[in-house]
Amino acid sequence: MNDVVVQQQAVGPMRVPALAEELAGRFAQAGHRLYLVGGPVRDLLLGRPSYDLDFTTDARPDRVLKIVSEWGDAVWDVGIAFGTVGVTKRGVQLEITTFRADSYDRVSRNPEVTFGESIEADLLRRDFSVNAMAIELPSKTFIDPHNGLQALRDKILDTPATPQESFADDPLRMLRAARFAAQLGFTAAPRVVDAMASMAPEIDRITAERVQAELSKLLLTDDPRPGLELLVGTGLADRVIPEVPGMRLAIDEHHQHKDVYQHSLTVLAQAIELEKTHEPTSEPDLVLRLAALLHDVGKPATREFQPGGGVSFHHHEVVGARMTRKRLKALKYSKEIIEDVSQLVFLHLRFHGYGRGEWTDSAVRRYVTDAGDLLTRLHKLVRADCTTRNKRRAAALQATYDDLEARIGRLKEQEDLDNVRPDLNGEQIMELLGLKPGPDVGKAWKYLKELRLDRGPLEHDEAVAELKKWAAENGIGSAG
Repeated sequence: MNDVVVQQQAVGPMRVPALAEELAGRFAQAGHRLYLVGGPVRDLLLGRPSYDLDFTTDARPDRVLKIVSEWGDAVWDVGIAFGTVGVTKRGVQLEITTFRADSYDRVSRNPEVTFGESIEADLLRRDFSVNAMAIELPSKTFIDPHNGLQALRDKILDTPATPQESFADDPLRMLRAARFAAQLGFTAAPRVVDAMASMAPEIDRITAERVQAELSKLLLTDDPRPGLELLVGTGLADRVIPEVPGMRLAIDEHHQHKDVYQHSLTVLAQAIELEKTHEPTSEPDLVLRLAALLHDVGKPATREFQPGGGVSFHHHEVVGARMTRKRLKALKYSKEIIEDVSQLVFLHLRFHGYGRGEWTDSAVRRYVTDAGDLLTRLHKLVRADCTTRNKRRAAALQATYDDLEARIGRLKEQEDLDNVRPDLNGEQIMELLGLKPGPDVGKAWKYLKELRLDRGPLEHDEAVAELKKWAAENGIGSAG
């Protein structure tokens, strides 16, 4: 019995998506071969949903365009220089790529695009053996020249060619290995790990935008930890996000048997769990996950050893926010993500001044106002940051935060806590003090905002009296 027959029997009848069979019929009528390939085949065998479909074909790109132009709901050719034509049909995105047999200059990651003649050569150039399987359509013949099915069963991540060849062609594949380790729960083959470690500097050839996209995909998996550990263990993290392995230098003040790196991975896992329990229908939260991973990156730079063996990290949240902003900017994250993650890192320690509820209402208002739209995420981050094994202490911390949230809820019932503004607006300030637009109006507005945070909403006459008193003391306007 030949290998093809054995493989076909091993996978059984393939339940190929109806759209794929429909498309295959059009290619067959045009005299061309079509193969479902890569991730969709892997996911089909794993029983995982696959939302996009990838195909490869012997048809050249201009011929592919002609075959799909009347069939697709939308067709685009932005990747046609690389042999790829995109199609949308009934809400599903499909990509059809002509057989490739590329060579790489191995200085950049840009290939010299060369079209191939066989499915076997095309599969050899793919990143991992579990992604180097194909199904010929419409016959549904299973093609697996690199033992991808066995790797799938063994949950092993290996490459069709040698890892050195694969990663030299495209170093981004090393980050993809980490992502697949997390996403699929697979273990990288020893030779893959060795190649990642020895070739880590090659990742510098990849643009920050591509690195960022792959890192984000890793963080958005259900369990990013295995992938992050692979990046740290191979030294790739030192090139991509060095602040994370840098946390191994510090000893967490609550767990002197653990380093801050391990603590941060646990906080990330607990933040993900809180995402699922608090908002089970929501999408994974990249901002929260980045903040959970990076919340303690300022500790190594602020570590001080105290008499008697203690360790302190004064103002690590300030230093950490600055480091976070710098790293995310280097990775070309959006301005919004950079600001939100940095602010969460800055605020994550604020709660620990709450004690047993000693905060005044003013302090609670400032906590809510400083968090702004990030308050729900801050709640999750602070709760996730409790990793003590002391059950009594953990319960006490959670109960204290329950108390803070309850106080926030009570204040919100009494006043507009989500939109704290002065009791007088700019026009009223100018009219009362005889001012024209300028810096003094801003100073007055800021004073009234601070007063509102300290004392809550004021009656109109009381706010007017406080404004005039402040203006007189500072020699501003007609009140001065």
